[in-house]
Amino acid sequence: MRQLSVATPLLDIGYLEAGPADGSVAILMHGFPYDALACVAAGEMLAADGWRVLIPWMRGYGSTRFRHAETMRSGEQGAFGADLLAFMDALAVDQAMLAGYDWGGRGACAVAALWPERVSGLVSIGGYNLFDPVLLRNPAPAEDEVHLWYCFYFHSERGRQGMIRNRRGVTRLLWQQWSPTWRFDDDTFERSAAAFDNPDFVEVVIHSYRHRFELAPGDPAYAELESRLTTLPPIEVPAFLLQGSDDGVDPRRTIDGSRFPGLVGTALVPGGHNLIQENPRAVVDAIRALA
Repeated sequence: MRQLSVATPLLDIGYLEAGPADGSVAILMHGFPYDALACVAAGEMLAADGWRVLIPWMRGYGSTRFRHAETMRSGEQGAFGADLLAFMDALAVDQAMLAGYDWGGRGACAVAALWPERVSGLVSIGGYNLFDPVLLRNPAPAEDEVHLWYCFYFHSERGRQGMIRNRRGVTRLLWQQWSPTWRFDDDTFERSAAAFDNPDFVEVVIHSYRHRFELAPGDPAYAELESRLTTLPPIEVPAFLLQGSDDGVDPRRTIDGSRFPGLVGTALVPGGHNLIQENPRAVVDAIRALA
């Protein structure tokens, strides 16, 4: 894959590209705490099918950089959606197939919900990835709440310092807990962990997990966008929903497609939270079902 960069008004976005320049575009989006390399195997399969594949590093990861010191290092869902839309605009991509999970799935769902004309189809890993912070005030059952220890950790200054001083230890533990059947090796982890050395990684991560629980203000630049997303709008584009059967952070094993009027299919497939890297074939098959 070719490693490139493109400028948007706020970011210089690093990304990987493969496949023919005139192919239909598929954009694959990583989540936390992973990086663009998680999407490479799926991207290579799609490129072999004739897709032009784009895999950006999200804000705070890898070679992506903020262009202005004064820009708030926001990790809110509106920022993720705006970044993805700006990435498409910068590359003159009128319409794309989107696939993503976790943070990347949130950005993909945001664009599909609010700018459906820009999306030919959506593969959303984990289902509906948008949220209303007010609803997040309601606690989950205790046995599910314990999986969210990292959120509560990041709410504290101790957690922020932990990410500054021990980010590889924290993120590797999350990899292990969230994908209990994935036998990744040291080299696989270290290749992705290099993306966490981005100077804005900790600030974006901490803001993301504080903002969603109403413990930090959002960027005023995204206030209108956030207000639209927190209404939990339907996603009307053709969609295929995936859920990993071994996901260690998301205990759901059923898939709710009620907010997807254009739902094409759902599948519970082998793999954990980092499904696109653990089971790239399942993601590619879902995209093929939408094409």
